[in-house]
Amino acid sequence: MKLKKNSWKLAGLFAVVASTVALVAPTVNSQGTPTVRIDGSSTVYPITEAVAEEFQDLKKNGVRVTVGISGTGGGFKKFCIGETDISDASRPIKDKEKALCAKNGIEYMAIPVAYDAITVVVNKGNSAVTDIKVEELNKMWKPESEGTVTKWSQVNSNWPDLPLVLYGPGADSGTFDYFTKKINGKSGASRTDYTPSEDDNVLVQGVETDPKALAYFGLSYYLENQDKLKAVAINGVEPSLTTVRNGTYTPLSRPIFIYVNKNAVKRPEVNDFVTYYLQNAERLVTEVKSVPLSSADYAKSLAELEVLVGSGN
Repeated sequence: MKLKKNSWKLAGLFAVVASTVALVAPTVNSQGTPTVRIDGSSTVYPITEAVAEEFQDLKKNGVRVTVGISGTGGGFKKFCIGETDISDASRPIKDKEKALCAKNGIEYMAIPVAYDAITVVVNKGNSAVTDIKVEELNKMWKPESEGTVTKWSQVNSNWPDLPLVLYGPGADSGTFDYFTKKINGKSGASRTDYTPSEDDNVLVQGVETDPKALAYFGLSYYLENQDKLKAVAINGVEPSLTTVRNGTYTPLSRPIFIYVNKNAVKRPEVNDFVTYYLQNAERLVTEVKSVPLSSADYAKSLAELEVLVGSGN
């Protein structure tokens, strides 16, 4: 399965979609095509998109699945007002998001679908940086470093006396929330003088084209682009499927989720999609180079889903 990783193509598609969605939507509705609406994390996106492609093929396009990448926070904003059926999330839902869901009568089931390792990458031509300590990441990214820590050599005297060019997820990203909490001690605490994007392809391209750049994003995007980028070890441990599973890649490994609207999943198309997701997650998570859970974990979630749908609650 070939993932859609070309950011230039994506940018063009966004422009086309924006100009045509008003025309397409009424057509879909008038034909009564069942639709599963999904948005959220760019880290979970490759998994969900892979499932969506297979599921739509299986249904011979009798069901439409839309998958957006507005970031975990952006996804929850839509999910908690009922605009989507499923929300991709690279972190657990926050209290303020829980409150918004409750206000709008949105009940949900949180389903872990994979593990991820937030991966710190540099340009292939950066031979000086192979390992970064958590303390050094903190010195790079903490709010107090804005405008003051501007060179690699200010972080580590053995590194080049060159400008430090930073790329990272935007503030709506669950990866941003998790990274800042683990590295800077508080979710959302970060310098702001960096290039942000909810689209990880933009971050990949930024580092690929600039020898002075550094970025962080999900493991699957690095593995998909490892011919263009170099991952650095954190405290001596490199990110990989093995180090995530055995727990040695810390503190930047984490579970990632889909959140399912309990009312929406009573609709056959949503129930069928989530069921297919869980039945095929172990295989498809591996195909998109993320780290799968155990077979027992997926079976447990599938059983919980069947109880939920069968109970009518």
